[in-house]
Amino acid sequence: METGNNLRRVVITGLGVVTAIGNDVETFHKNLMAGKCGIDTIPSNDSPDCRGMNVSVAAMVKDFEPAKLGLTRHQINRNDRFTLFAMVAAEEAMKMSGLESGTNIDPEMLGVYVGSGIGGMETFIKQTRNMIENGSGMVSPLFVPMMIANIGGANIAIEYNAQGPALSCVAACATGTNAVGEAFLAIKRGDADAIITGGSEATINPLAIGGFQNAKALSTESDPLKACLPFDKNRSGFVMGEGAGMLVLEEYEHAVARGAKIYAEVCGYGNTCDAHHVTAPSPEGKAAARAIVKALNQAGFHSGETLYVNAHGTGTHLNDSSETKALKLALGEQEARKAIISSTKSMTGHMLGAAGAVELVACVLALCDGMVPPTIGLNDPDPECDLDYTPLKARKADIDVALSNSLGFGGHNAAVSLRKFK
Repeated sequence: METGNNLRRVVITGLGVVTAIGNDVETFHKNLMAGKCGIDTIPSNDSPDCRGMNVSVAAMVKDFEPAKLGLTRHQINRNDRFTLFAMVAAEEAMKMSGLESGTNIDPEMLGVYVGSGIGGMETFIKQTRNMIENGSGMVSPLFVPMMIANIGGANIAIEYNAQGPALSCVAACATGTNAVGEAFLAIKRGDADAIITGGSEATINPLAIGGFQNAKALSTESDPLKACLPFDKNRSGFVMGEGAGMLVLEEYEHAVARGAKIYAEVCGYGNTCDAHHVTAPSPEGKAAARAIVKALNQAGFHSGETLYVNAHGTGTHLNDSSETKALKLALGEQEARKAIISSTKSMTGHMLGAAGAVELVACVLALCDGMVPPTIGLNDPDPECDLDYTPLKARKADIDVALSNSLGFGGHNAAVSLRKFK
């Protein structure tokens, strides 16, 4: 048998989510397949902060009670919402994996690669207001460790005694995908035997909404069922979401030796930059296409195999048309038309730094049960978006390879490919 770090296989042994359509993998999966929309009307707020806010819907996490989900009062009081999301999703993923640091894995070979696009924004807002009203002497000593974007991963490392490699990616909407991709490379080269990886975000507040709204990125549709319309000609912008997605990546031989259940194999990762604009994607989609090609080439994808693509699919005019071009460039026109594609953001909203990780969980579930989640709300396809985007209803398909595609502000493109485990 061949050996060598460059030949190490990487598999997925645990999954965890907190989303607008479910705070655990089972509920999330059921609602994905049912085409359930997690977008809802934002509770009315008479605060002066909401003056001029034209956005009335978001995909908010519901019924999130961290005390009932395993977190202590101490943890809840000393962490921002984005960290609580990350910790709950990580707990589910670790329980599913069966990994225990110091028991069936060396603590120095267990890593954490968890990112956030923005970090503790609720804490930032609260403490900024506190400083303005009461002076800097009253700013909480926990302000910095609650706000910084790496602290979700740091808390996960502390909780599971993960003393191996630690990295916190920040790449806007590509954060979660980059985190998983970098974790894949770290295990493949032998830096770790397992890594808890993913992304978390909690930014549904007047400050973030105001910034995205005034950049003309958000949908102002008031009907939750008509607000997020990826690839539809009536789309008008993305809908903000929140939550977390976590995966446990593990070296294949290590997983087999301890009898772990394997859900899918991670096979490729592409990472490029448009170098074009701070918010708009390059309209030609060339750099995004290169990321896709890298991820699929590493997976050994070839014509005749069934490909599922979980598209970035935000529902903005520029993203959806440029992503369609990128897929055609990467796959070729004929192969692109064979691919089965969908945007789960139509149900979860755009979870920013958590999006890519949650969408990779969706890819794993599609590989495992042979069902592709739909793009809900896609009633009137844009002629520029003329590929198979799985409109309205889930579809049965025996998928060989799944690809998650993420495109972030700053031109960050990331793609991770998975194979059905054999």
